[in-house]
Amino acid sequence: MNYSLVLKLLGFLAIAYAVAMLAPLGCALWYGEQASLVAFGASIGISAAVAIVLIWIGRHAPDTMRQRESLALVGITWFLASILGAFPFLLSGTFASPIDALFESTSGITTTGSTVLADIEAAPRSILFWRSMTQWMGGIGIAVLFVAVLPYLGAGGKQLFKLEAPGPESQSFRPRIRDTAAFLCRLYLGLTIVLFVIFLFEGMTPFDAICHTFTTVATGGFSTRQASIAAFDSVLIEGTVILFMVISAINFGLFFAMLKGDRTAVWRNTEFRVFIGILVFATAAITLNLMGVHGDSRGAREGVIQQGVEGARYADAENREYAAGEALRMAAFQVASIGTTSGFVTADFDAWPHFSRSLLLLLMFVGACAGSTAGGFKIVRILMLLKMAFWRLEQSFRPKTIRIVRIGDDVVDEEIQRRVSGFFVLFSVWFVLGTLLLSAYGLPFETSTTAVLATLNNIGPGLGLVGASVDYHLLPPEVKLFLSFCMILGRLEIFTICVLFIPSFWRSEWTR
Repeated sequence: MNYSLVLKLLGFLAIAYAVAMLAPLGCALWYGEQASLVAFGASIGISAAVAIVLIWIGRHAPDTMRQRESLALVGITWFLASILGAFPFLLSGTFASPIDALFESTSGITTTGSTVLADIEAAPRSILFWRSMTQWMGGIGIAVLFVAVLPYLGAGGKQLFKLEAPGPESQSFRPRIRDTAAFLCRLYLGLTIVLFVIFLFEGMTPFDAICHTFTTVATGGFSTRQASIAAFDSVLIEGTVILFMVISAINFGLFFAMLKGDRTAVWRNTEFRVFIGILVFATAAITLNLMGVHGDSRGAREGVIQQGVEGARYADAENREYAAGEALRMAAFQVASIGTTSGFVTADFDAWPHFSRSLLLLLMFVGACAGSTAGGFKIVRILMLLKMAFWRLEQSFRPKTIRIVRIGDDVVDEEIQRRVSGFFVLFSVWFVLGTLLLSAYGLPFETSTTAVLATLNNIGPGLGLVGASVDYHLLPPEVKLFLSFCMILGRLEIFTICVLFIPSFWRSEWTR
């Protein structure tokens, strides 16, 4: 293990964080927020000090990076980013608890969108800007930025890109991996600029526009308003957010293919067609359900919380049926938000009928497309598992039949099939164990399952005590710490983090 190189590159990350904090520092100066000004100044100093120490330790490191160093760097990067990002929250007094500050920072950098900020609009604007900015940085991926700006990584850069990019495999659409990362950054920046201008024309203030731009293109879900997107009460803004959430949840490689002249690349992509089909079906089904076509409304809930979170009792209210236009508007937005793992809200979907809530829960499992800023299990993995299962089923009565698993025109080789199967097993085990752990703390089953699922798939809101109209601040500190780990685990899709806990990984005799 080339420890010194890993430490040196982590030092560069700390420098990048110190530079990034200059933006919210300027925001604090602009709005005259003295406490935030001191907090960001101190945080910049801490990040710079960490950078100096790490770079000095690794000053003589050879530049050769192999698979083990790449795995270690990518995994540790997200932990370090979460810790450094927590200092402004803590030092500004936004949170009194270091665990709360770490939870908020981790939720930002992993683009999860879960929050422990009980009163969002009471927070300093510079803090709200920082939490949105962390999602924007996490959306494109810290490791991809590494590859784009550190050309000397060479083959190690390719390994970094493959490890960080979400999905069963990372498709390089430029000859050089650094060019690929640079293209992704330019596309991401372009979407950011376009959306910011559109929000301004639609009536948002510059502050709201930039913050919501950051969190929309990152499919993150943080908002500057307590009511999230519902606070603007604008069909136009909601439609724009839906459009850009969906765009950001599509494999970015398809956009490159379109720019190269293949105008049908997006529609020919099987994962994209299935993704759009799922969103359309779920929107139609929930719209009909909200109109009272079938099922009973769950009604409003009354939570009784004692000593943190020990439980809640729910009281069913009178059934409510929505008009067609209102039902379609709410359903379309929430399906797009959950389906792209963004987590914005325009309604308390936890008070919707059982069928609608169940369908949203299924969308939390599915996630969006590989190679996008979205989290989740990824549709392409589900397609692979279904085809592999059908092939095994057919093989039970036709043992000599040979089938090739295809996704569209692409053949899925056995190595990818094994990786997808392994991912499914690890994901399932972690989800079950996490649910049991939260249940052991006395949380209701609905809350336990959706809290783990919402953080593991980087979605944000869940159901029950972590639903759309509440947040995570009432959860016990140990649970918040565990869920923070789930966010990082989900953002790096389990393998990259789990390998860090295998003792043989750190031994010198480990085979690269």
